[in-house]
Amino acid sequence: MSINFRFIGFVALISISFSACAQKSGNNNQTKTTSTAMDTFEIKKTDDEWRKQLSPVQFGILREKGTERPYTGEFDKFYEEGTYYCAACGAELFTSKTKYNSGCGWPAFYEPSVNKNIVEKRDVSHGMVRIEVMCAKCGGHLGHVFEDGPKPTGLRYCINSGALKFEAGKKK
Repeated sequence: MSINFRFIGFVALISISFSACAQKSGNNNQTKTTSTAMDTFEIKKTDDEWRKQLSPVQFGILREKGTERPYTGEFDKFYEEGTYYCAACGAELFTSKTKYNSGCGWPAFYEPSVNKNIVEKRDVSHGMVRIEVMCAKCGGHLGHVFEDGPKPTGLRYCINSGALKFEAGKKK
């Protein structure tokens, strides 16, 4: 019997990737969960329209609820002062003031800059129970939020770099 160590290593890496962004605490009453239907978003486009506008990586994340590999995103270890926007529609989402190094491999924020621009929805995909974070304007998948973040909120918005655009400078 031949053991394929490359395959075993690949499976282990995938398992670690999913679990790195899947931590949650037992206190479930801190996270507000809002469920919404895709037809309630202000911006409605077909997949073909989104494909023309977004890069393949952005489309995979924002429209197909994909994720980038941990520690590979442009904004994981990025700490310039500025504002983060939805890469699909430009809605303001986070600022550098709430960004921190969580060590999970994705950009992490402890709160959105504009609460109404974020929608949270229960996600039971991949055998886990998580809270998905989406752009309230276009419905784009951004990442997930967990209850293991720092004060003052105790939240960790674990967001894909591919879902974000950054503008340097202070928020006006």
